[in-house]
Amino acid sequence: MIKDRIREDMKAAMRSHETLRLSTIRLLLAAIKQREIDEQIVAGDDQVIEVISKMVKQRRDSVEQYRAGGREDLAANEQAEIDVLAAYLPKALSEEELAAVIDAAVAEVGMTGMAAMGKVMALVKPRVAGRADLGKVSAMVKARLTAA
Repeated sequence: MIKDRIREDMKAAMRSHETLRLSTIRLLLAAIKQREIDEQIVAGDDQVIEVISKMVKQRRDSVEQYRAGGREDLAANEQAEIDVLAAYLPKALSEEELAAVIDAAVAEVGMTGMAAMGKVMALVKPRVAGRADLGKVSAMVKARLTAA
């Protein structure tokens, strides 16, 4: 399980005195625990990946804002946290793989045009969870549906 690997990595970071890595992993474990408490579940790999994806997205948004504000030091810190978190995500899909997933979903739905957007996204989301930026996926689905 991913959660077990995260705990082991936390212990290793403690032993090697990697403060940034340790603090990032602690934040991640706290976020996972919060989700478990909120939803009264024991988080499996899928839920852990969702938590990590959300944290990575938040940090990417922060990096953009810090860079726009001229705070490269803060942006670098956020980027370092992204690097730690991204190690726990599955390998990202390439453009071609993502396009193939979208094409398969469009074929499954059997509709084109913007009316099919919700149905296609509902099929695509679980297939690409944690392996692609959903904003990019949404744009690709939109382009695919309007081109057809």
